[in-house]
Amino acid sequence: MGLMTSLRQFISLAVSLTKNSLKGFNMDKLEMIKKAEQLVEKIDDLPTIPVVATQVLQLLDQPEVRIEDVADLMLSDQVMTARVMKMINSPVYKPGNEITSLKRALVYLGLKHIREVALTTSFIKAFEVDSGAFEISTFWEHSFGVGMVSKILAEKIGYADLEKAYIAGIIHDLGVVFLSNFMQDEFKRVLDAILNKPVKLVDAEAQLLGTTHCEIGLCMARKWNFPEAYCEVIAYHHSPSEATIDPVLCAIVNLSDLFCSVRELNYGGREWVSFNLFEEKAWQILKNESPSLGKLDIERFCYELDDAIPDVKELVDSIFNSKE
Repeated sequence: MGLMTSLRQFISLAVSLTKNSLKGFNMDKLEMIKKAEQLVEKIDDLPTIPVVATQVLQLLDQPEVRIEDVADLMLSDQVMTARVMKMINSPVYKPGNEITSLKRALVYLGLKHIREVALTTSFIKAFEVDSGAFEISTFWEHSFGVGMVSKILAEKIGYADLEKAYIAGIIHDLGVVFLSNFMQDEFKRVLDAILNKPVKLVDAEAQLLGTTHCEIGLCMARKWNFPEAYCEVIAYHHSPSEATIDPVLCAIVNLSDLFCSVRELNYGGREWVSFNLFEEKAWQILKNESPSLGKLDIERFCYELDDAIPDVKELVDSIFNSKE
């Protein structure tokens, strides 16, 4: 009888997981996702990905797309065009000479990287108002920083898709900006609770909100129809060993997040972060993927990150201080 009861419970759980597309989540995670879904559903004016960006992404999925067609479509959104041009001429992409034509910019990027820029500029457009619990510029400095470091780490371990690593790094904290903008009072209480205390933001969120920015970001990413690999990074960038689709990508973003958080790209120092790289599960995941990573000069790597900080801040400043 006990066996039959257990079997029925197992079947019921399996059906529930399949129905909600939540295979791989433990019960605590399921409860937090359920709470996150309730919070996200309450927001009537939740931002959406701009129509032109969606059309660009769809166009890029066509088998024989032409750069000219993509440029013509992007030119219909002046804000997107302006920001694409700023990104292309920023230290992130380092063109030899200033690029003044969108078509030339897209040729310089190549079709593969146009998706990266289109998604990034759309994400920025969705969250650009500085009316949350913290300065929006600090959010973008951290996000771009994690994106850049993710790309560097991905290259060092031989990860196949540097573009994916960059995008994953930029969008990993999608849930944080939601909390800052749409649950401002509750999120301020969370931030006050961890001020000058050795408590991680994600742990304080779980205790005070019943869910975290990871689950909230996951719900938003699914509303925006993000690919599952990106959804997983958003959900598991603090616990990459629990990832099943692409744990290496989650580990890359996890370590990049930690590196940026202990340097100057850290939301203005609002969160306590301390870590020993060699004890991190993400480090073990990446070492298993690329054993040569064990020879990485960590001190030199941190100097490289320090050198990149002014570039990130310059990019964010140019994007938000000029919208022509």
